[in-house]
Amino acid sequence: MGSHRRLVQTSGFNRGAGTALCVLSAAAAALGAVPAAAAPTDDTRAEVDRLYEQAEQATEAYNKADEQADSLREDVSTAQDAIARQQERINSMREALGSLAGAQYRSGGLDPSLALLFSDDPDDYLDKATVLDRINARQAGELKDLQEAMRELAQERSEAARKLGELEKSRKAVASHKRTVERKLARARELLNSLPSDERAAYDRVSRSGRSDMPDLSGAAAPSGRAAAAVAAAQSAIGKPYVWGANGPNGFDCSGLMQWSYAQAGVSLPRTSQAQRYAGRQVPLSQARPGDLVTYRGDASHVGMYVGNGQVVHAPYPGAPVRYDPVGMMPGATVTRP
Repeated sequence: MGSHRRLVQTSGFNRGAGTALCVLSAAAAALGAVPAAAAPTDDTRAEVDRLYEQAEQATEAYNKADEQADSLREDVSTAQDAIARQQERINSMREALGSLAGAQYRSGGLDPSLALLFSDDPDDYLDKATVLDRINARQAGELKDLQEAMRELAQERSEAARKLGELEKSRKAVASHKRTVERKLARARELLNSLPSDERAAYDRVSRSGRSDMPDLSGAAAPSGRAAAAVAAAQSAIGKPYVWGANGPNGFDCSGLMQWSYAQAGVSLPRTSQAQRYAGRQVPLSQARPGDLVTYRGDASHVGMYVGNGQVVHAPYPGAPVRYDPVGMMPGATVTRP
């Protein structure tokens, strides 16, 4: 399922977390292959699937909020730097104005007509008056610049305060979404643990039985060198565990695997599967080529990478490793060529 953040396995505001518990639609299909007697009860399996899907949606919201928080944090830092620079500029302007005021005072603070009357040397006075006029004109200009700088500083401080408020809201949203994901996952694990041991073992076997053997991909050619490099990176992750909010290199969620794989090819993809759906040119499924991204469902909550001959590599869901699966494993496939 999709989401998008950094190339590090961290969570919360320390980065990392984020994306989508690539749901159990794939799991449901896999479980269907298990003999009925060995499979978990339909009701329990349906509830586990539902919880995983809800966790997936919450994870996507988590990723978006976390990404927004990162962006806001950068904005706040930029604003604070601008404020500091503007304050230094204002301080310098004030010092310059102080020097001008001192020069004006030393030139004489008397009324011009009285100063001329008491002057021993009218010509010398007129020379000084000319200089003083120039100082006054310069001072007026400096004062105007200072006023404008102070207005800009006030605006920058106001904008920084607004960004800080948004950042705090985003932090709370991240924490809320993370709690929701963890709650759904804990409930799913609780349900699985409540199954009889033989049913739980059957469920675990199916979840972990990845299709890790290389399928026949002969004749499948990537449309570009970077796509070929991304495919090679995705295939190198086969067998790595699904970890919600992770984007490598030791674990992945579905969109994290796509982001990491293309990063190895020098291409930057967005973090969420929803954004990845639009991170390139969309092509018909019948024209899919290795390296294309395949997003699933109307909400693009899951994503895999097409590798040729009707196969994708993807991080399926918690408990299942990165593996190959048929491109038609889930409904609503949309193909994007980065």
